[in-house]
Amino acid sequence: MSVTELMERLGKAAVAAANVLANTAAPRKNQALTAAAASIRMQRDRIQAANEADMQAARSAGLGAALLDRLRLDDHRIESIARSVEDVVTLTDPVGTVVAEWTRPNGLRIQRVRVPLGVIGIIYESRPNVTADAGALCLKSGNAVILRGGSESRQSNEAIHACLVEGLLAAGLPAECIQLVPTTDRAAVGYMLAGMTEYLDVIVPRGGKSLVARVQQEARVPVIGHLEGNCHVYVDRDADVRMARTITLNAKMRRTGVCGAAETLLVDRACVPTHLAPIVKDLLEAGCEVRGDPAVQRVDSRVVPATEDDWYTEFLDAIIAARVVDGVDAAIAHIAKYGSAHTESIITENQATADRFLQQVDSAIVLHNASTQYADGGEFGMGAEIGISTDRFHARGPVGVEQLTSYKYVVRGAGQVRP
Repeated sequence: MSVTELMERLGKAAVAAANVLANTAAPRKNQALTAAAASIRMQRDRIQAANEADMQAARSAGLGAALLDRLRLDDHRIESIARSVEDVVTLTDPVGTVVAEWTRPNGLRIQRVRVPLGVIGIIYESRPNVTADAGALCLKSGNAVILRGGSESRQSNEAIHACLVEGLLAAGLPAECIQLVPTTDRAAVGYMLAGMTEYLDVIVPRGGKSLVARVQQEARVPVIGHLEGNCHVYVDRDADVRMARTITLNAKMRRTGVCGAAETLLVDRACVPTHLAPIVKDLLEAGCEVRGDPAVQRVDSRVVPATEDDWYTEFLDAIIAARVVDGVDAAIAHIAKYGSAHTESIITENQATADRFLQQVDSAIVLHNASTQYADGGEFGMGAEIGISTDRFHARGPVGVEQLTSYKYVVRGAGQVRP
């Protein structure tokens, strides 16, 4: 079977499954998700074996440490995957929710009601947990989904997908509600982007800059996604130094390969004598390379000079760019020029300064006295996410079940005709 024939078959099956899901009540969807989570736990050994095969191939291919960390599954991460699926069960089903309603002077009763998007295509790299998160969120929101994972995580994705299918069948739902593209041929991605307008209603890319850029350039259906996560931490003159040290270190080093990892540190010139040196020392001693402007270089000889390109860069590694700025307005201006509108944090005890930052920084997520690593749908109480959107239309920030719906207007009358 050619790639075209394969993708056409997946598309037709997805449309049929979406029609079933759109009219499936929440208890049955929850039954499928609960059974899928149980299957993930039961198949833990199989998933780990598949992941180890992927890891060995990735090491042989020379993948970097950040990508290997994204790919790796252990007992803790597999349990987290199962819990994430169960968390989606606890979420309110958005389908059928009345968002607003009103009655016109002529007696017409109008409701705005949430409905599924239809069929969602998700293209992702490295992270096998996306298979479960995306499948669960699409199912809960009444959407069929076609998943195309990266070749480096193929065996892990297949093992997790099998558990999702087991859950669907246990609930009497079509296996085609969640489909995994069964080929690593890159032509399948191209066909999803340009050849499946008849079947796909939206595409969500989750991966590196080159993947997202390609999707945004070539897709012939709407795209929800972000190009880069160039996230900032700004340490204000009124920041508690202990809090600033703790948050900065966590924001950068908890997991360096996630899109919410801090890539740039901005420090108010007014607190350089007390705050800058200990923060830089913490980062360096944790194994982080610090690329700084002259003011940052002066506090520690291990700091290397930053280039202009560093301020634009999403490192996804143990590297951070650091700069001294003249107060909150300069920090806001820096973020506006160099940032990617993803996630930014201010550390300060001054509420007025914090409010100014939160209001004026135009990013999908802005935080006060908290780590940028909280840029995560699960941490937002959304169960899971299929990505962080930096778009301004339809969805922005973590994309969860509610963001995977649209709406329609239901109008009830009593014989009215328009004069």
